[in-house]
Amino acid sequence: MTDTLRNQATRDVQRTERRSLLAGLAQFQGPSRWRSFFQFSSTALAYVATVAAMYVALPYSVWLTLAMSLPAAGLVVRLFIIQHDCGHSSYFRSQRANELVGLFCSVVTFTPYANWKRQHAAHHAVWNNLDERHGGSDIYSACLTLQEYMDLSPRRRWLFRVSRHPLVANLILPPLVFLLLFRIPLDAPRTWCKERRGVYLTNLALAIMLVGLVALLGWRAILLVQLPIMIFASVAGVWLFSVQHRFEDSEWLRQAEWTPVRAALNGSSYLKLPRVLQWFTGNIGFHHIHHLLPRVPNYRLEACHQALVAQGGVARTLTLADAVRAPRFALWDETAHRMIPFPS
Repeated sequence: MTDTLRNQATRDVQRTERRSLLAGLAQFQGPSRWRSFFQFSSTALAYVATVAAMYVALPYSVWLTLAMSLPAAGLVVRLFIIQHDCGHSSYFRSQRANELVGLFCSVVTFTPYANWKRQHAAHHAVWNNLDERHGGSDIYSACLTLQEYMDLSPRRRWLFRVSRHPLVANLILPPLVFLLLFRIPLDAPRTWCKERRGVYLTNLALAIMLVGLVALLGWRAILLVQLPIMIFASVAGVWLFSVQHRFEDSEWLRQAEWTPVRAALNGSSYLKLPRVLQWFTGNIGFHHIHHLLPRVPNYRLEACHQALVAQGGVARTLTLADAVRAPRFALWDETAHRMIPFPS
């Protein structure tokens, strides 16, 4: 009974601390209609202009066209962050506006909006919780413990290790996920009628867009413009997401210890990026804030982070060099209480 009372007292203290912390940050949760509209419209126009410039440059220089695919891919990542905010209903107060903008972005990002939104909500419910890990195709925000890995058969251990190798997980798989796997509702049960329908409607919209562009410009031009954009954008987006949950200092917890605040501040990171990369990635490097308060729109994440620091809050900070090394850390060692690379 004494242990029960002590645990209950600890939980009460944690709830009080959480309420106090979140109360001081609540002001950042409301979206600004005009700020959201300007960010979306300026990003969408910049994307269209960059892609148009790529098509114009293609007859003169393939290399110039490929060079322009890098900023175009950055704009796709930025549009994905806007789609992501719409999925959290944090971009506009109007749910209809969130849905319309999210659906528009989904055609640019090749990501079915409704299905991704529901899958992502499940991620937010249990991130870095060792007792609530789900199966499925997400290999980027899940983790095995060292003991679980050692308990696998040699064949399954090899397969797991290959699938998590940085070259496979961060370079080969991301384009396949966005270009092929997202065309099939693999992780959507039969009861998810709206989400499954959304996958097929996204495919239809993409088919209409691509067939129209091929008829207008030819298949070679479409491959040389659209394919590099999606390859670079998918690689950057997947890397950005995965390193903010699995890095050397991230913390994975059992259910008895897991709380939203502790998981946000210790199980996701503040990825400190150069300003230009912070702009292209829609401030999502402030990932600890996003998990702490998912209703904060991306353009207020930095201000919310600064307010958190002023209140004495801390976050696991990654430099760009840390983030490059992060994919090495693939397993959670429960004994040492830290992330480790695969054992040799």
